[in-house]
Amino acid sequence: MKAMILAAGRGERMRPLTDHTPKPLLQVAGKALIEYSLEKLAAAGFTEIVVNVAYLGRQIRDYCGDGGRWNVSIEYSDEGAEALETAGGIAKALPLLGERPFLAVNADILCDYPLAALRDKSIDLAHLVLINNPPHHPQGDFCLRENGLVSEAGQPKFTFSGIGVYHPDLFADVPVGQALKLRPVLNRVMQQSRVSGEYFNGRWQDIGTPERLRAISASQGCSG
Repeated sequence: MKAMILAAGRGERMRPLTDHTPKPLLQVAGKALIEYSLEKLAAAGFTEIVVNVAYLGRQIRDYCGDGGRWNVSIEYSDEGAEALETAGGIAKALPLLGERPFLAVNADILCDYPLAALRDKSIDLAHLVLINNPPHHPQGDFCLRENGLVSEAGQPKFTFSGIGVYHPDLFADVPVGQALKLRPVLNRVMQQSRVSGEYFNGRWQDIGTPERLRAISASQGCSG
């Protein structure tokens, strides 16, 4: 299974830190954010990785290179000056991802989820890892039903972790080159009962603001 690191976002909430540095290259405990993802993927047995880039993408290319430092192979999907959001970015990267299900992870999270558990995951169109709602997102995103399916309606709601396995067919109707968020694409197929999920109760941290970046860097839990 191939993996994709979603690294094209502008990082508006991280300004001014991201005015000259792309968010995935911001340092957390002396290491670039994207390195944590690369190390986790490599340790889990993912060797073919696609990284999408946009804003200041050349810096990410120069920093990560071909992936040899992590014993992986990296290909890049360049979205140009403006990022295409998650669904749009994945749709553009599909020629690099192939015809089989693939893992996608956000570049701005730190967690200890065992990614190897997803390497041979059997899915329909999507499988999402859900977590407890963090303080900055108390309303949550989706409901995880007893049968393992994920829906937009229902209680309790959990937060989408930014870790998911997707079948390329999920993005068949997404116009290539058009910016589109992932949520409406998922909502449509959730109504068809084609999205499964699981609950994860381990460490998960979203590096969404300069304040959270400073707090996490100052804490002792940043070993990856």
